[in-house]
Amino acid sequence: MSLTGELVKIQMKKKKTSEDQALKVYRVASAKDVEIWQEARKKEDAIKLEARKIARNLNLEMKITDIEYQGDGAKITFYYTAEGRVDFRQLIKEYAVAFRTKIDMKQIGYRQEAAKVGGIGSCGRELCCSTWLTDFRSVNTQAARYQQLSINPQKLAGQCGKLKCCLNYELDSYVDSLSDFPSSSTVLDTEKGRAFCIKIDVFKRKMWFAYVENSMSWYDLDIQIVKKFIGMNKRGEKIPPLEDYKSDDKPLQTVDLIQENNVDRFERKNKNNRNRQKGQKPNNNNKQENKPAQSKSENEQPSRPRQKQETENTNKVAPQGDKKPNKPNNKGKGNFHKNKKRPPRPDAGV
Repeated sequence: MSLTGELVKIQMKKKKTSEDQALKVYRVASAKDVEIWQEARKKEDAIKLEARKIARNLNLEMKITDIEYQGDGAKITFYYTAEGRVDFRQLIKEYAVAFRTKIDMKQIGYRQEAAKVGGIGSCGRELCCSTWLTDFRSVNTQAARYQQLSINPQKLAGQCGKLKCCLNYELDSYVDSLSDFPSSSTVLDTEKGRAFCIKIDVFKRKMWFAYVENSMSWYDLDIQIVKKFIGMNKRGEKIPPLEDYKSDDKPLQTVDLIQENNVDRFERKNKNNRNRQKGQKPNNNNKQENKPAQSKSENEQPSRPRQKQETENTNKVAPQGDKKPNKPNNKGKGNFHKNKKRPPRPDAGV
């Protein structure tokens, strides 16, 4: 079931189908009916391969694309594609003997074949023919020419091998817009020589012209100016050089995004925040590591010379006596400062 509700009535009007022609529902399928249908579906792949072998042995120019079993297994529908008319009377007889059921042959086009197979198009979305498209119209190369597309069969062809159906989607809009444009075969008679049309831009509403003697230099003109020039040529007047009417388009500024943006802007600065437990203070070592090397060398002194200076200061403060001077406590800075500020004992000289 693909549609329900009011959408069904819309499709029935589109197909010109009355409500009396709709199929009747007799009963809900039982478990036995579902089992018969599932067993028939399992045979479809093997029967399709066997049907292709039989058609190949009869030298018929046709391709069996898909088969479909009826729900009760009483009939098989064969879908095939062919360039021309095919006489498959002998083929049906051999199919009836091989598969022992009623045979129905239906010819479909290459677009319908792609719709049955399905796939992803070059736009990145699912194929239109396999999702919503039901009206398969013929597409010719004239549609690509109206839209100023290069005639490249590899890019314009779909998975069915024919021109893409999406070429017809915007064709009417292009035809309406091009009705305001002069003909692409327009030739202008200027003071510098004759100029012919090179290119048309529907969105900018401009036409590009080039001189016959110098076809490498292009000049873009608005269509209103082109119409004015055509009227002047009809009156026998020559138009001024095209350089005077060229639009002053500002050149695009190139920006180097790699140099402007920092490469490390998406990296997390504090990587230990995830592993940090609740109530635990953040580690300050990460901040020191993130600082540049120059600031660290300028603002901070190396650790070893600092320890030497501290030991020299403690030796000077320590009193002379029988007992040895207090050694600096390297375990923490707090104890070291206490020993440094401690006054000498009164009985040190005794």
